[in-house]
Amino acid sequence: MEDHSAVIEVEPTELQDVKIISTKTFADARGVFIETYNHSSFAAAGIGETFVQDNFSLSIHKGTVRGLHFQLPPFGQAKLVRVGRGRILDVVVDLRRGSSTFGKHVAVELSAANRLQIFVPVGFAHGFCTLEPDTEVHYKVSAPYSPAHDRGLAWDDPALAIAWPVAAEQAILSDKDTRHPRLADLATTGFEV
Repeated sequence: MEDHSAVIEVEPTELQDVKIISTKTFADARGVFIETYNHSSFAAAGIGETFVQDNFSLSIHKGTVRGLHFQLPPFGQAKLVRVGRGRILDVVVDLRRGSSTFGKHVAVELSAANRLQIFVPVGFAHGFCTLEPDTEVHYKVSAPYSPAHDRGLAWDDPALAIAWPVAAEQAILSDKDTRHPRLADLATTGFEV
């Protein structure tokens, strides 16, 4: 049996189960090859989710904010996020009531250059801000999109203390993302510890 664990390195974050993943790059005169996902490698590293859908977003402008998004059970989504082109500040917020880190967040820069990925478990809100124009984000999810279970959290809630790289009046958001509730006003999510 081939040892896949050497292909990825997993770094824990301040939020339990949220992980930063770096994958081995194979380079030669042609360029590079990276195995961005291998179920055996990820399972060996403690990330055993089955991903059922791949998503892609292209944000044309720097300062585009997408999020903070999550889905309620039974359609909660774990996500594996990476950047194909450009750079983002990726943000994950703990929504698990009873968790010692409830309402806390981690923020990490993901880029085509650093080739990092972030694993976002079920029970966390996720969003990002583009740091360059024409940024492409690729992510796997563990449950299909369900409009009835789709929810969000206000990206600029002061209680979250997220140091976004764009001022609120300059951020580019969808209409939907401007209407999400703050953490204090968030109805029960069903994410318990």
